[in-house]
Amino acid sequence: MATVWGLTRRQVYALDLESPLRGVRTVQPAESLHARCAAASLVLECHAFSHVTAARLHGLPLPRALDDDRRLHVMRDARDGAVRRENVVGHRGLLERDVVGLHGLAVVGLADTWVDFGELIRPGVPFGLDDLVVLGDAVATTLGSADPLHEALAARVRPRGKLTLLEALEWIRVGSESAGETRTRLVLSRAGLPEPELNVPVFSSTGRWLGRPDMRWPEQRVLLEYQGREFHDSEDQRALDAVRFAGFEEDCWTVVATWNDDVNSDEARSRLVLRMADLLDRPVESLHLSEIHPRFFSTRMLQLAELRARRLRQHGG
Repeated sequence: MATVWGLTRRQVYALDLESPLRGVRTVQPAESLHARCAAASLVLECHAFSHVTAARLHGLPLPRALDDDRRLHVMRDARDGAVRRENVVGHRGLLERDVVGLHGLAVVGLADTWVDFGELIRPGVPFGLDDLVVLGDAVATTLGSADPLHEALAARVRPRGKLTLLEALEWIRVGSESAGETRTRLVLSRAGLPEPELNVPVFSSTGRWLGRPDMRWPEQRVLLEYQGREFHDSEDQRALDAVRFAGFEEDCWTVVATWNDDVNSDEARSRLVLRMADLLDRPVESLHLSEIHPRFFSTRMLQLAELRARRLRQHGG
């Protein structure tokens, strides 16, 4: 661009412009993700943004442990080699992925992005099984089906993290609209409670629209609302929620308001499960309270690790 304007390199440096990436100069700091990606696109050829960067551009939920990673993940065809630049993580295999245009940027598609996160399932990276389920719920809900996830995984040859991806697929459902909803559903389902309907509109007996609860069990007329503090903790929102809950209760629904504190410890999760079991007419002895903790590794990975440890003990003995 400097050449087009007729500027020499010395003149460019004299302007004291921002440099978000080697070879790129901007008048204003490229602070947003989109601005940084747009700047990178000026000097990168045959590429698409992938992995963590693609997930953020798609608006997918990621664990807070990844918040500090501001590097750009960029994918190219294997024949072109991975991008090697400061603050850029290069990946290869672009021809095997679906690529979409997003706000003027080339980005790996939703289903392929989910499969790519299998590469993060390894020691030292704060991303595990339940994070894959949260991500998969968001992708499946956006696409209206979990089938694209199955198809994208089946199309890969020996993808990294396959065992965890396969187990995550067993828990992914269409309809969840937040990470908190997904994690709450996992607690209840793993405990052995019946699966709820997700974000289905509820109408009164007279046909009046009452709301769209996060989870519902129509046979027992039980609703669960996950109250994320970001959207439900203000006094005004709590007042609106109270009015909405009253409408459900007037139509003979039982409403269970659930907060993060109800699912962030085994003791709290047990209390929630026991309360829901009572409302859903499930006997306590049928519950699997030992299964309600969050899962980072897949069951198969843990089994393989135990087998390796057993062999090492036998060999050492």
